[in-house]
Amino acid sequence: MGIIETLKGKVIVSCQAMPNEPLYKEECMLAMMKSVLNGGAGGLRVAGVRDVQNAKRITNVPVIGLTKPEVIPENWKEIVYITPSLKHVSFLIKAGADIIAFDGTNRKHENCTVDEIIKLIKIKKRISMADISTVEEGINCEKLGVDMLSTTLSGYTQFSPLKSNSPDFELLEELVSKVKIPVVLEGRIWEPEEVDKAFKLGAHCVVIGSAITRPQLITKRFIQRKG
Repeated sequence: MGIIETLKGKVIVSCQAMPNEPLYKEECMLAMMKSVLNGGAGGLRVAGVRDVQNAKRITNVPVIGLTKPEVIPENWKEIVYITPSLKHVSFLIKAGADIIAFDGTNRKHENCTVDEIIKLIKIKKRISMADISTVEEGINCEKLGVDMLSTTLSGYTQFSPLKSNSPDFELLEELVSKVKIPVVLEGRIWEPEEVDKAFKLGAHCVVIGSAITRPQLITKRFIQRKG
């Protein structure tokens, strides 16, 4: 069974932290990865060479790798910052990532195109995952030969206004009806019922981050509760 097939119906956990956050320390991120694996995570989504290498060292489940800058720019809605160049793709491949996640939007990448990113990943016999924000971007990436789509950037680009604090089920459903490749739901998932709904709508798998691995955001939800 191939890697894409092994992820069908699974919950993937995104274990990430920014360099200025306590959990960014290597031992902390390793402990986080091990903890979610103990809980049954069917895959890991991690950022940077260090965490990709550590993830591959401790588990056999598929590892999705991406890169991000140490500081997210203020104009993040207008720019590409998730695995923005062929150089970053090469770093992740060398680190051992099974799946390379990258920005699949129509925004300008660093000295390359989405087509070139997909081709490099294919040449290196890895799986490509395009993080997109609109149906049109997803259809375009499928035409270019990408292996998987993820709704990661829905609500986080100038082309995709944030409509609510809920997952973008509308985007998921439309993508599933219009493309033939696997579609992953990622973004703003907080409840188990939302995972169930995603699978009913045809999601291949689901990626959960903040609700599991971002204690500062989990805490805020309770502190800033309504009522």
